[in-house]
Amino acid sequence: MPKILKLNTPGDYISYVGGVIRHPLVGVVDFEQVSPIPSSLNNYGVYGLFMHSRVRDDLQYGRGTFGHSSGSLICVAPGQIGGREDMGDLINIDGWALLFHPDLLIGTPLEKGISKFSFFDYSANEAVFLEDNEKETLASLMKNIQEEISIPADADQNAIIVSYISVMLHICNRAYTRQFHEIRQANDDILVRLSALLNEYYDRGDQLKHGVPGVQYFADKLCMTANYFSDLMKKTTGENAGNFIRNHIIRMAKNKLVSTGNISQVAYDMGFEYPQHFSRMFKKNTGMSPSQYLASLYQ
Repeated sequence: MPKILKLNTPGDYISYVGGVIRHPLVGVVDFEQVSPIPSSLNNYGVYGLFMHSRVRDDLQYGRGTFGHSSGSLICVAPGQIGGREDMGDLINIDGWALLFHPDLLIGTPLEKGISKFSFFDYSANEAVFLEDNEKETLASLMKNIQEEISIPADADQNAIIVSYISVMLHICNRAYTRQFHEIRQANDDILVRLSALLNEYYDRGDQLKHGVPGVQYFADKLCMTANYFSDLMKKTTGENAGNFIRNHIIRMAKNKLVSTGNISQVAYDMGFEYPQHFSRMFKKNTGMSPSQYLASLYQ
């Protein structure tokens, strides 16, 4: 079993890399001041933003490997595991890290609002890519936080820190939204590829062995995480990946219904274990049951 560093607080990581703990709920690491550092595979109990211009290609996050080395921001959230297992060596890295505990957000608008920043859900090979001006702004805000936690605490300190973090996350979100637009332009055939994969799945008869395919199956085929795939589909088509897949399946089912008229057989052919499951999906997507659909064809 790999050795995993449990990060219950920002200070757990700061101590590990040789930094100075200045606040119980938030911490900043300037890697140029502490490098070289031991690597670590981390179990995060905190939020983290990691900005590097040079990154090792063996960093693991979630299901993937970080595959980019130029100005990418890695975003992690409580419950995620990522990094590189300590192999006894020291590594030189640049950039900075901001870590903050969820308790810092209690009673603030960001406590609930942070859930809308879906870039926290992704593995590092789907990091946020930043423009130079965005990197400079984030670095400046990080330094503001560093300065704030270096002075004695008062009644306003946490509110000021959270306001800086909120601005940082909105800048990340802008970059993330732009990233989807650029990916859409670079991968404008994603719908063609997905449709082809759906058709191939049914042409091979895979549904008879494995049932109705889900989002995870196609995300794997397209080398994406399920969350990233769903968000990309949402940006591209206006609907999430699950809905697109179901609508495609219903279109195929309609053709079979027209040609056979046998609802139970069509349900089986489409990979449903029980006809009622097929009927439920069909009605949810079309507003009518399969039998009502067949009847409407002859009105």
